[in-house]
Amino acid sequence: MSRFLDTSIEFIKGIGPQKAQLFKEELGVESFDDLLNFFPFRYEDRSQISKISSLEDDSPNVLLVGTVLNKSIIGMKRQKRLVTTFDDGSGKIELVWFKGVPWMDKKVLPGTRYLVYGKPTLFNRKFNIAHPEIEVYSSASINNGGFVPVYHTTEKLRRKFLDSRGLAKIIQPFSIEKSKLLNENLSEALLQKTKVISRADAYSQVHAPKDHKEAKEARFRLKLEELFFIQLKLLLQKEGRKEVFKGPVFNKAKLLTRFYKEIIPFELTNAQKNVVKEIYADMNSGTQMNRLLQGDVGSGKTIVSFICMLLAIDGEAQCALMAPTEILAQQHFQNISGFCEKLDIEVLLLTGSTKKAERQTIDEKLRSGSLGILVGTHALLEDKVVFRNLGLAVIDEQHRFGVAQRAKLWNKNKSLSPHILVMTATPIPRTLAMTLYGDLDVSVIDELPKGRKPIETKHYFDSGRLKVFGFLKKQIESGNQVYIVYPLIEESEKLDLKDLMDGYESVRRSFPELPIGVLHGKMKPQDKDWEMERFKKGETKILVSTTVIEVGVDVPNASVMVIENAEKFGLAQLHQLRGRVGRGGTQSYCILMSGNKLSKDARTRIQTMVRTNNGFEIADVDLSLRGPGEISGTRQSGGLELKIANLSEDGKLLQAARNLAKDVIEEDPKLEMLQNKMMKLHIDRMNASSINWNRIS
Repeated sequence: MSRFLDTSIEFIKGIGPQKAQLFKEELGVESFDDLLNFFPFRYEDRSQISKISSLEDDSPNVLLVGTVLNKSIIGMKRQKRLVTTFDDGSGKIELVWFKGVPWMDKKVLPGTRYLVYGKPTLFNRKFNIAHPEIEVYSSASINNGGFVPVYHTTEKLRRKFLDSRGLAKIIQPFSIEKSKLLNENLSEALLQKTKVISRADAYSQVHAPKDHKEAKEARFRLKLEELFFIQLKLLLQKEGRKEVFKGPVFNKAKLLTRFYKEIIPFELTNAQKNVVKEIYADMNSGTQMNRLLQGDVGSGKTIVSFICMLLAIDGEAQCALMAPTEILAQQHFQNISGFCEKLDIEVLLLTGSTKKAERQTIDEKLRSGSLGILVGTHALLEDKVVFRNLGLAVIDEQHRFGVAQRAKLWNKNKSLSPHILVMTATPIPRTLAMTLYGDLDVSVIDELPKGRKPIETKHYFDSGRLKVFGFLKKQIESGNQVYIVYPLIEESEKLDLKDLMDGYESVRRSFPELPIGVLHGKMKPQDKDWEMERFKKGETKILVSTTVIEVGVDVPNASVMVIENAEKFGLAQLHQLRGRVGRGGTQSYCILMSGNKLSKDARTRIQTMVRTNNGFEIADVDLSLRGPGEISGTRQSGGLELKIANLSEDGKLLQAARNLAKDVIEEDPKLEMLQNKMMKLHIDRMNASSINWNRIS
């Protein structure tokens, strides 16, 4: 079966070597398996023929039968277009092609009767259809109508007559014939439990359904199958890792008890306490911990990670805390240094800026074991950084590190795998967490520390700028500080955005008596640090910045975040930026400035920010707008490699698939039972085609 699915598509009728190469380049389709899994993205009902005389300006896609009366090529070079007059006896309509003009000119002949399908548009009181599908009319072409699958295609493919209809002519007969050869990959017990149609019927029906019902049945079966095997694979990896990767046992709590009784200046929230209990259980289990800690900005993840470090140090091990930027690494270092001093724990900082003499001291203390905690950036990953006994690695804002980079930290202890705690302030929707991190244990801090007030978020158009500046003046007079964030550093002709330096000059003119700082990514690290330090000390009252202040910078006195051109930012970034304020006890504000013209998505993003501070609700909206990222692999962004399921739509189905996978694993942890043989073979095939980065987190 594997060999059959790996057969090149060049052997399929209607393709051949040249078109096969085109399929590979344009669609990433090379094998029988690829083609079977190249699914239609929607279906169209072409059973009804419309009349031109009945068209309205809001008509959906229509099917017309008529004759091309004449044609002409208008314009020159890139402005060239093919325009034809099409008559169905009830009226006339223009058919227009702006692309592929030469070959459409050869294909469309006056006096010939055609079947045309497309979206009519009213322009200058005349209807036209741009880039319609068109084929010579015959009784066969009418009979081939009805319920039609629609496939993604490209301009290059269209030039080879491989528009959606052309692709369907190849894929439909192929799927009907070859799907009969497909083995079932779900157990008989699962088929009976889920009552889905067979795998063979699903592949045949998804490409050639008779009606909506058949298409729905096929898509449900294939979505469930896809999500089930992703969850089964992740759960198998999780079970396998627990068996293979033993972790150090940390069950002493002397330091932790002292910290709770004598040092910690506040009480942990219930959410923090629950997470500490979960992590303590992991670190005491003898199995390597691999846990993701999610928590909104300011929820107190760092103090939880420090408490975990105390458990490791009590067990005579060392700890590493890795952050994506020097500013954030320095902040972590400063935040825990005071606690470490009171507990007689040595903590040092290692970044790209660390001088050679300091570095030598760090290396010596690491190797001797006298250094308890090393905080740093990517510099921690270098081969020359050698721990005597690394027991816990904490990785902050983990999505900013490549998986291969994180693997280096994993390998810093050769005897026992260090416990891994990865933290993120980027809220991850539940459906995405189940696929991105399905083999990790997930903890969530969903409660802000006592005394923190929710940030008030308001939206203003550019016309309200004077009102906003008046509000900023009052805030500064009250002793607070302000961030103003711009998306660009330099003026761009292509993007109608306010650039940073122009904004800086505008703010200076509006607040001539105030000290104002400027911060952007093109500045030297020491200059950035100097500007940030001035702002933290209160020497500057307004910091005009790009998004370099997005992650981790903690200035409790900053109470207002103004985001210029807010419509140009993604939801996750807006939420991260907003989290830079509200770090102290005073009421904080986020002001979203935008132009008057907002797209539908931009309006949704801004309305969501104004409506809620809940990071997980925001993440769900973001998922529905942007789509998910990649499940696993060395890239940290890009399309999640789902072929038919959609995480923003199929959340309930994903949960059902995970429950089914859990039931299978509980009964048969290694898929050794005869009834699960086909599922085991399918998982092995999945594993053979991908590098397993998941075990590294």
